Amino acid sequence: MKTWRNIFVMCTALLSLASCSSDDDDKDITNEINMSVSAEPGVMYDLFDGMGCSPIECMRVMTDDEPGRWQDLHFSDVKGFTYERGHEYELRVKRTILANPPQDASNRTYELVRILADRKVEDVAEPVEKVVRSEADIEYEQQCPVEKYAIAKGGEYLVDADGKMTYADGTPTPEFDKHAQIYLENILEKSHPLWQAGARYQATYAYVLSPLTDEIRFVPGGHSSFLFKNILTDSEMAHVQQSMKQGETLHYALVLANVYRRGIQKVEFTIKKK
Repeated sequence: MKTWRNIFVMCTALLSLASCSSDDDDKDITNEINMSVSAEPGVMYDLFDGMGCSPIECMRVMTDDEPGRWQDLHFSDVKGFTYERGHEYELRVKRTILANPPQDASNRTYELVRILADRKVEDVAEPVEKVVRSEADIEYEQQCPVEKYAIAKGGEYLVDADGKMTYADGTPTPEFDKHAQIYLENILEKSHPLWQAGARYQATYAYVLSPLTDEIRFVPGGHSSFLFKNILTDSEMAHVQQSMKQGETLHYALVLANVYRRGIQKVEFTIKKK
């Protein structure tokens, strides 16, 4: 009888603990933490911007409980705080981890407690859009071009008379007019300060330098890639299919540009008639 009584007591205790745990899971968790805010803004994309065509400038923050991990937050995500470009901040914030966050929204909210430090790092001028008619008109970011990116698989593409594309090693690509893409690789060492740098060193757009026209085209990128149908016009692809001879090669260049439309690096690729 005593043994059965002990088992009953233990089961009751375990059920009670499980109930408390369940109750805790349904509660928001609020703590005060320190948050660093970079003077260099970052770039983020809307949840529904699957192609990454509309980059959004944002804050880059790091919290003291996740050192070394920079995160992107909207400028309005810290309630009561107004970010100023070129200023580096140390903040004390109240972070709430929501037990039941709204659908398609973050499970974390932030509210400013106080500003611990505000250091002006540099005067960051607002970008001025400039008309680009030639490569000489492209304005480069300071310290650039930096060898930060390379085109995946060597940047060599083969096209046959039917318009089917493959990489130089024979690996097929998606259809040209649909999802064929030029992919970029980050070739810097992860210890390099520009490996995961902010908006100024991210390839958000590209200026297309084509061997078939003097016109400079400006195209959007998305998550380290560019759609081929944006890089080559229909008439250029028709030229490859119908006018080029087997083995003939076209040399293209992309001047990668940041969210401010300033150049950060020039990369090259080739189109070869198969």
